[in-house]
Amino acid sequence: MSSTLIVLNLKTYLEGTGEGAVKVAQACKEVADDSGIEIGVAPQFCDIYRVASQVDLPVYSQSLDPVGAGSFTGHAFVQSIKDAGAVGTLINHSECRLTLANIDASITTARNAALKTIVCTNNVATSAAAAALGPDYVAVEPPELIGSGIPVSKADPEVVTGSVEAVKRINPAVQVLCGAGISKGEDLAAALELGSVGVLLASGIVKAADPKAALEDLVSKV
Repeated sequence: MSSTLIVLNLKTYLEGTGEGAVKVAQACKEVADDSGIEIGVAPQFCDIYRVASQVDLPVYSQSLDPVGAGSFTGHAFVQSIKDAGAVGTLINHSECRLTLANIDASITTARNAALKTIVCTNNVATSAAAAALGPDYVAVEPPELIGSGIPVSKADPEVVTGSVEAVKRINPAVQVLCGAGISKGEDLAAALELGSVGVLLASGIVKAADPKAALEDLVSKV
């Protein structure tokens, strides 16, 4: 298996909801098997078990709450997420932002449950701050480019290279993913050339007419 990582965030897209989540995950699994590249998915909470129990690939939660067992109605409890089959979680996505204290607490909560952590950031400074907290990955995604179809690797390559340098300087064990506007093979290739180990992406694949074909194009230049 390649060291490259692709994580597909299904968000709340109808195409990635319920049985749609399973279909997208199955496409990811088939392309991962054919390419040797690790591909994971981040479905909605209610679909974690559905996907993890039917498709053999890494499943991530879209977030979690740093709460323990007890009186925490309405929160996303880490044990429930893990028992549903997740192997990791996104933290601080631009559509679900947290305070620095909650990012730290979420990383600790996930780590204590042996879940991998992907902390989303939006620039070099926040990437550096996130790296100091010791997640497994930092995923740098300028929010203005998310869903734009304009890859950050082309629109703002300095934010990727700068994040890679800052993260490596602060905590070499943390790896960097590149996000926002990623959808094509040239986008992934460019992200890797800039020093990231993979990508976090969403609409370019989930909402594609043929997600498997879109994924095959994504990995075609690696």
